[in-house]
Amino acid sequence: MAEERFHIAEWYGHDFHRMGDWDRVRHAQHKVGGATMSKAEIDRLATLEDKAVSGELSPSEGDRLTVLRDKLVRQQAEELPCPFRTDTPHATCTKPGGVCSIRVYREDEGRVEPISGERGRLRALCPWRFHQDGTAFSEVGRRLLNDPDPIKAGEVGFLESSGNLDSDPGEDVGRIDMILVKSNGVEGAPMDWVAVEVQAVYFSGKKMSIEFDHLLKTQGRISMAREKRRPDYRSSGVKRLMPQLQTKVPTLRRWGKKMAVIVDAPFFYSMGEMARERDVSNADIIWFLVDFFEDPNGSGFKLEIIEEVYTTLESATLGLTGGTPLSQGEFEARIRAKTDG
Repeated sequence: MAEERFHIAEWYGHDFHRMGDWDRVRHAQHKVGGATMSKAEIDRLATLEDKAVSGELSPSEGDRLTVLRDKLVRQQAEELPCPFRTDTPHATCTKPGGVCSIRVYREDEGRVEPISGERGRLRALCPWRFHQDGTAFSEVGRRLLNDPDPIKAGEVGFLESSGNLDSDPGEDVGRIDMILVKSNGVEGAPMDWVAVEVQAVYFSGKKMSIEFDHLLKTQGRISMAREKRRPDYRSSGVKRLMPQLQTKVPTLRRWGKKMAVIVDAPFFYSMGEMARERDVSNADIIWFLVDFFEDPNGSGFKLEIIEEVYTTLESATLGLTGGTPLSQGEFEARIRAKTDG
């Protein structure tokens, strides 16, 4: 019987299966972050470049511009770009190992190929994967704000500390991933916005660097993954996403605002069944399910929104829990099985 295992789907934005052997070797050798500029440095570089064009640079600013240009040259030489990030110019991959997504491969008579169909879908490991071309955010804006080009505000503080041993009063202790603000509203009208959370999946299994080491030993030839891994929807959903929703949605609901959640379709359908609302007006959470479709011309995978689901917070919580409680009698029978004799 042919063996199936999860392995890399996209690596630093590239289709792992279609990559050349020596490109795989180069990626396996790469170490993330040694020359990455901070967002503040990138923003400052852009400001100083504008001032240089207009002839308004002071001598000290000219010196700083030279330093930042040198840093950018080093970053471009030593780091690998992230093709999905839209939050900053000159974006590089900051995820150790650079694995964007995974998929299932099958080995049959020595030939290793990704499988097709629903089980062959990509599972996104990196939240930046959902930012490709701004497609998902444009669709959220179009559907919930009637604006396909909303203003984006990332990582907006939502909860403030009241002060404790480890944080000062007023310090941000909770943020919303993205706020989309309607840009085409009537001047003077109240601000119209929607909150967005993006959730990738963690994987369960041994560290991915085992695969990188194997690629180096085999000169980049593709093979089945050395170790078994699987998407860990339990950790990603129950332990990470559910507390985020339970913390943020009640306040948003009091404000009359919606929460949009962007996940890939396999993530959503790994959860327990949720009661769906027929109309967005009755929902607290609007789930935007994405899938990634391979370009037949070999230019990688493109993100598309394939479905919207409307739920309340309560039904989402039940679905994320993803299990049906035993009856008390069944549970106590299990206790007796462990304690008798």
